[in-house]
Amino acid sequence: MPLFKSFSPRATGLLAAVVTVLVWTAFIVISRATADPTRGGALGPFDIVLARILGASAILLPLGFVLVRKDRAQGIGASSLFGFSPLPLRLTVGAGLFGGLLYGLFAYNGFAYAPAMHASVLLPGSLPLWTALLAAWMLRTRITRGRAIGLALIVVGDVLVGGSSLLHALDGGNIWIGDLLFMVAALCWSVYSVLARRHALDAVRATVAITAFAFFVYVPLYGSLLLAQQGGGNFLRAPLGEVALQMLLQGVLSVVVAGISFTKMIQHYGPVRSTMITALVPGLSAFAAVMFLGEPPAWNLLLGLLLVTVGILFGVRAVAVAPALAVPDAAR
Repeated sequence: MPLFKSFSPRATGLLAAVVTVLVWTAFIVISRATADPTRGGALGPFDIVLARILGASAILLPLGFVLVRKDRAQGIGASSLFGFSPLPLRLTVGAGLFGGLLYGLFAYNGFAYAPAMHASVLLPGSLPLWTALLAAWMLRTRITRGRAIGLALIVVGDVLVGGSSLLHALDGGNIWIGDLLFMVAALCWSVYSVLARRHALDAVRATVAITAFAFFVYVPLYGSLLLAQQGGGNFLRAPLGEVALQMLLQGVLSVVVAGISFTKMIQHYGPVRSTMITALVPGLSAFAAVMFLGEPPAWNLLLGLLLVTVGILFGVRAVAVAPALAVPDAAR
């Protein structure tokens, strides 16, 4: 990517970290501001998913087409979905279903019910919990004592955030629906992460594959419903400027730019330090929700945010200590 090639390795890593954290934070705030029906947006959650897929596909599908042709010329790799996915069909479907389609559907519908403050804790905060449990089951990864403590803090933080909305469910409140959708969205992304780790998927090719799957499955299905005036979609009736803005923010920035910057951050800082850096997202997005969306910082939300952030940092740090003594610095 030309933006990164003009900087030194240290500057590249720092720039990638800043871009990743800012885009992930903006994703939470912008998604709530857009999907919340009380704020008068023209696009609903399913429309935003379509804009996300179209925006990302405009860049990633041509890239996938080129990658597949290069692989075929060298006689390596496998492709699927008419030559637009650089991964075999089975991996494309598995990764695309959880990381490309279901994650977006659950997350954006969650923003229609629950505040961004809840998403700040439950989306990035639940990822370490689900990933650790899935990795222990699918990859036979051992959960150390330090990570167990960190995960326990995350669970308590999630309960503090989602517990209050569950208590008000009988009173007619529906925030708990959004909380549940955020948790399921985090689970879907964790499944994708574990699959990517299990099959050692290249980050760029995996991102192309999940976008291609979402495009070839969701666009024809939802597009046919829109044309038939079924499902209540507003994509065709929304102002063109708003549609283009969502394609840029949700597709190009959230999928393409954040995907590349996160990969660059991993290359420079390593997975452990990168995870610690992204632990800034819950706090920053919660602060942004208070400042820009006017959401009240209730005590249980702030305490849950604190516990989740500490849990992420504690769990990652506890796992990193022992290997750091034996692994050369360049490998971390």
